[in-house]
Amino acid sequence: MDLTLRLHALRALLLALLLAAPALASAQTMNFEEAAAILGASCGKDLDDNCRGVNLDPTRLKDCILRNQDVVSAQCKADYPRVFSAVQQRAAARAGVFKVCERDAAKLCGGAQKADMLQCLASAKRGVSIQCSKTIADAGYR
Repeated sequence: MDLTLRLHALRALLLALLLAAPALASAQTMNFEEAAAILGASCGKDLDDNCRGVNLDPTRLKDCILRNQDVVSAQCKADYPRVFSAVQQRAAARAGVFKVCERDAAKLCGGAQKADMLQCLASAKRGVSIQCSKTIADAGYR
């Protein structure tokens, strides 16, 4: 397989792996592209060396990394939990943003539909609660 194609496939798989990973505590979120780039840089060689022949799906790749922890690079071991944690926090914020911001939206955005409501809340200068504002930021919408 061509190296460029293999790297693109690896990045796509790392992104999928990010979404399937267990949540860990983290202080900030990370966008999916940044996460895939970090993992591609720090874990790409480990995956290529230790997971060759593994079916390219997120669960099997994650299992392969965990199964080969004793030979995975220190950088991959350091980045893996931090990146997965940040992405899980972002995914959780995106899943909960409408629930967390429900009152704010009713107060500031009237009967706006979800997409319009999000734009309304993200662009509001005042009146958005601290929790709603934080969730919007954690979700990557601001």
